[in-house]
Amino acid sequence: MESRRIIIGITGASGSLYARLLVERLLHFDQVGELAVVFSRNGSAVAEYEGQAFPAHKSDPRIRYFDNGDMFAPPASGSAGYDSMVVIPCSMGMIGRIASGVSDTLIARAADVMLKERRRLILVPREAPYGTIHLRNMTVLSECGAIIMPASPSFYSRPGDMEQLCMTVVERILSLMGLGGDGYRWGADRNSPR
Repeated sequence: MESRRIIIGITGASGSLYARLLVERLLHFDQVGELAVVFSRNGSAVAEYEGQAFPAHKSDPRIRYFDNGDMFAPPASGSAGYDSMVVIPCSMGMIGRIASGVSDTLIARAADVMLKERRRLILVPREAPYGTIHLRNMTVLSECGAIIMPASPSFYSRPGDMEQLCMTVVERILSLMGLGGDGYRWGADRNSPR
């Protein structure tokens, strides 16, 4: 089985719990060989404010943390061979920069690389309501091949707490990455047709 190399960008939108849960869940998959984790400056500040520190994962050898200003880091180049990237949560400012091709940070550059290399890019905005500029930028990105996966949790599985609710989004992301399978499946709990 080929080892997967994944970039996780964490920006300054509220919802850093989604990012922590995604990183934790990805580490359960043997096929994940590397996680390149990049926090924006505001992403770090929001994660700290929301109480979502990532210290428990720092010892896992599959995780590599990169500075968002390091344009010489491997995620900045298509030749590094990352398979996919998730920006979670993804601020509307980051969506606008990616949609405009403004690669002024490592997260924006890595997303640009994913698009130009035709690799999987999943953007997880956590914003409400969407303004017209937001919608236009997301349309541009969707037309370029990105997957827009809003952080809109589902209630079908009757989650019992906030983490279970957020996991409904994380499980959808894993499914989009071809790693899912454990999450709730609509209709799976129904009896066979009559």
